[in-house]
Amino acid sequence: MLDKEKKKKIIEKYRLNDSDTGSLDVQIGLLSERINYLLSHLKEHPKDLHSKRGLLTMVAKRRKLLNLLKKEDKKRYEQVIKKTGLKKKVKD
Repeated sequence: MLDKEKKKKIIEKYRLNDSDTGSLDVQIGLLSERINYLLSHLKEHPKDLHSKRGLLTMVAKRRKLLNLLKKEDKKRYEQVIKKTGLKKKVKD
């Protein structure tokens, strides 16, 4: 799980201004960290189905937030993709 210090660092990395704690960028960054944590947890405990279900819901939520950010501001979307290290979704 994310402790206060790690969460604070993530917010500082993704925030748009000094008082920003809930923008799409910050939410996507926090979700990405939690997803990475759960992925490492599931490698050690592959039969933990409750965590697997939570992971799937977080991935879906992050995808929705990314799509919303892409519609809102393409430049910020590109920056968030680069910061998080995610791959772009290629459309046919």
